[in-house]
This record gives sequence, C-alpha cells and structure tokens, in this order.
Amino acid sequence: MAECCARGPEYTASDGKFGYVRGPARRRHHGVSTQPSPRLSDLVSLPEKTPLQTREEDKRSLGQGLFRKCDGCGLVLASEQFTDHFEVCTSCGHHHPMGIAGWCRLLLDDGALDLWGSELRSADPLEFHDGRAYTERLAKATQTTQESDAIRVGQASIAGVPVGFGCFAFSFMGGSMGSVVGERIALLFEGALERGLPVVLVHASGGARMQEGILSLMQMAKGVAALSRLRDAKLPYISLCIHPTTGGVAASTALLGDVNIAEPNALVGFAGARVIENTIKAKLPEGFQRSEFLLEHGMVDQVVPRAELKQSLRRILGILMGGRRP
Repeated sequence: MAECCARGPEYTASDGKFGYVRGPARRRHHGVSTQPSPRLSDLVSLPEKTPLQTREEDKRSLGQGLFRKCDGCGLVLASEQFTDHFEVCTSCGHHHPMGIAGWCRLLLDDGALDLWGSELRSADPLEFHDGRAYTERLAKATQTTQESDAIRVGQASIAGVPVGFGCFAFSFMGGSMGSVVGERIALLFEGALERGLPVVLVHASGGARMQEGILSLMQMAKGVAALSRLRDAKLPYISLCIHPTTGGVAASTALLGDVNIAEPNALVGFAGARVIENTIKAKLPEGFQRSEFLLEHGMVDQVVPRAELKQSLRRILGILMGGRRP
C-alpha cells in the first residue's frame, strides 16, 4: 500500500474514475515502466546559468553606454549627443560634469597641454587610515581616473593666446587639495610668472584633503602666496568655477581671480548650505551658493555657458593683457 500511495491518484480505465492503482495494474492498463524517468538534463544540453550578480559594477544591461539620461530634464539622449556638446544637454542646457580631457578639448588649441610637475606624487606622512589606507585610496583613484592627482597644470594656448593653464579632476578623490595639488598650483603661478603668461585655472573641488590633515590646509597659503607674486608682475589671472567648487579651494584661489567666471547653476561656496542653516538657525534664500545667486551678489563677474567659454576667455585675456604678447 505504501508503494501505491507514493505514486498518488491515477485514472483507471475500468470505471472512469480516479483512484489508486497498484503497480501491476498500472503496467497492464497503461504500459508504464516502473523504472525512473530520465531527467531533462540527461536528454538535452542545457545552457550554463548566468552567475548571480550582486555588485553594482557586475550588472550589465542591453545598450549600456549607448544612451544617457539628463540630470536636468530627465530626457534620454544618445551618449554621443552629450560628448559632442561637451556634456551639455541639447534639450534643457543642463551642464553635466566633464573630465580634464574634455576641458582641454573645449578650451585649449588642439587640446594640447604641456604639463608641469607631472612627476609629483602624494606621500602618506601621517600614515592615515580611515578603514582603508590612504596609499590604497590613492592607488585606486589613480587606477580609476588615469590621473596622477586631482589637478593638471602646464602651458597651453587659448584662441592663439599662450597661457598657464590648470584644471582640477573632481573624479580624483573629489578634486581634494592635498600637497601635490597645492604644489602644482604654486608651479602654475610661478611658471607663468617666469614666462610672462596669464593664468587660467578651472576649479572643481570638495576642498582640502582630510587624509593629509594640516599639510593640506597649508596649501591654501602656498597657492595664494604664489598668486600674489604673479599679481605683483601685473599678469592676469582668470578663475573658472565649475560644479562643485567648495571648501578650502573656494576659500583660496577659486574666488581671487582678476575675473571670476562660473558655469550656469554651479555650486560655489565654502561650507554646505545645511551646515550654514544649522549654524545661523535660519532658512537660506532660494538658489543660495549657485552661480546666478553669486553673480547677483557680486561674488562672481560672469556666468558663461560652455559653448561660449573659449571666446569669452579670448576677449577677457585680450583686455587684461592690454595688447601685450607673452
């Protein structure tokens, strides 16, 4: 009886009803073998299972990289439309982050930059560890961004005008200012002074690099001191603030230009809005620390879209140089 019950109910032809049929009867009525049925995997070759994807970087989707969604209007466009227009949405004009290579292509003649101080590398004098060693974070940032640190500086030309040019890489540890960044900024001003060049510096930073402690904060004074020597020589300095420019960088070279330019809707300021509100116990006005707010209150001189930046810089350099040629 145990054998019958294990099989479950079967249809019997004798009375047209469901019931339990013993083994021999089942063979007589249905011709069913008592041998176990073969498994499907024994009959056909099944494809291998796709490994479980649990990490975000392991996930793949059809058409990945072909389309992108605008952070401003939400419209989905082909990736080439962003690249061809220097990461500006062709629908709403929203300015997305752009790497150093894109800024060189946008502003510099032939995108060429003769680097200064490219051999400098960050050390770890404090042996800082915040769950991961500072040296490990540097190695990871270098591998991910293909940058040696958070800024490139050197000599270039903008619309035929030779300049000292620098650009922050926000993708490298948030564009944070450590000893190498501070040294390269000093090299930018000193190299331009030696060659009689005006300086254009593109800022994008979260501020001082906490892994270097007080050594990072000292870079503010170093950069400003080098800038003062450039200013004594009557050589122009143009600061361009892109989204975001905050912390110690905003408190030093970012807002000390002879002309301060900002991108549309860029966040530029020292402390975050939430920190300020908690400190002063008051609600901040709409658009606080955005480019347009800063222009209205005299903190920046111009707000210029990317498409117009190169010609604006050429015009400003011509005025500030007063016809002088480096």
